[in-house]
Amino acid sequence: MGALFIASQPRAFLENIQRTRSGASSSKAIPRKELEERLERLLRLRGEKALNALRDDARRAAKGLGLLKEFKALDKIIGAMLKTKPASGLKSSRALARAAGEAFDPDRIRLFESLFSALRKTPLRETAEPLARSQALLTLAFFEAYFSNYIEGTRFEVDEAREIIFEGKIPSARPKDAHDVLGTYRVVSNLSELRKLPQDAGKLWALLSTRHEAILNARPETGPGEIKSELNRAGETVFVAPDLVHGTLAKGFEFYKVLDSPSARAAFMMFLISEVQPFNDGNGRIARVMMNAELVAAGLRRIIIPTVSRDDYFGALRAHSRRAEPAAYLRMIDKAQQFSASIDFSDFASARRALEAANAFKDPGEARLMIPGSGQGHDELVE
Repeated sequence: MGALFIASQPRAFLENIQRTRSGASSSKAIPRKELEERLERLLRLRGEKALNALRDDARRAAKGLGLLKEFKALDKIIGAMLKTKPASGLKSSRALARAAGEAFDPDRIRLFESLFSALRKTPLRETAEPLARSQALLTLAFFEAYFSNYIEGTRFEVDEAREIIFEGKIPSARPKDAHDVLGTYRVVSNLSELRKLPQDAGKLWALLSTRHEAILNARPETGPGEIKSELNRAGETVFVAPDLVHGTLAKGFEFYKVLDSPSARAAFMMFLISEVQPFNDGNGRIARVMMNAELVAAGLRRIIIPTVSRDDYFGALRAHSRRAEPAAYLRMIDKAQQFSASIDFSDFASARRALEAANAFKDPGEARLMIPGSGQGHDELVE
């Protein structure tokens, strides 16, 4: 009788595979698809070791419970998800994706679907890029690279960054930080590169990898251009597991490719990369590069997130990431585009003065962002 008291989880899986006495194809409790999804979730959250332990416990339990046939079926499902047995017979899309080496994070897919629906209903602002002279466009690229690094903690004064980018003066005390700024600038100032857009999920990864490597080439320890080696997190948020990155990006790309407007694709792309966090470091910078590539390719003004708006920016991302509330994120993107379009970047000195007047260089809490000509302040950027 002792065998009847074997650990409940293995026994539950075996009994849910067991056919009804009438011979019907349905399980006694939960459908086969849901059973596979529970196994896939165990694998996703706890890894192969936990799934193999479950299988070992189920093998022992099956002998005492007389459920050897059910164990054989369970073993086939687990083996398929671990890619040691054929995948024929699997019912769940998650299990099939896992067996095909294209496993994805279903929680993120729900967030992508929610954002996609909101973008279909909410048109975002689009402003044509008026700059034609190459020098003016380089000024715009400078401030994009400057702010994109500053809000991630790579901080230089404007004059220091200008010397790094335009004069090649790399400070001996902070060479890697300087190369981060320079690498970002080289990517965002290369218009022919930015006009390349992904046509499929494979090309999306190729663009991400190439651009990321260019930004972080001075930090070989981070694995520039390579998929992250371990889970990364921000506060309470744990991002997509390394083995789910490619599959999750591919699933997200399915939403991206059917969005109509460049601004919608830009907003979706940035959230996609921000939420997956495919690399060990530099995910925020590459997410904003991919967003602005969509706008540059369409001849639209790219988006700059100034230092003073850093908290609003991250707060809007968190609102959707943690609570599936896309409205604040869309408002943030729309107002950030309005701010970027309000600055005349045709001359470095005048652009800098306009950014200073807008409080763009201030830390959050010190001042409000003032959008020139709108009368709107910092607190209206996302609210």
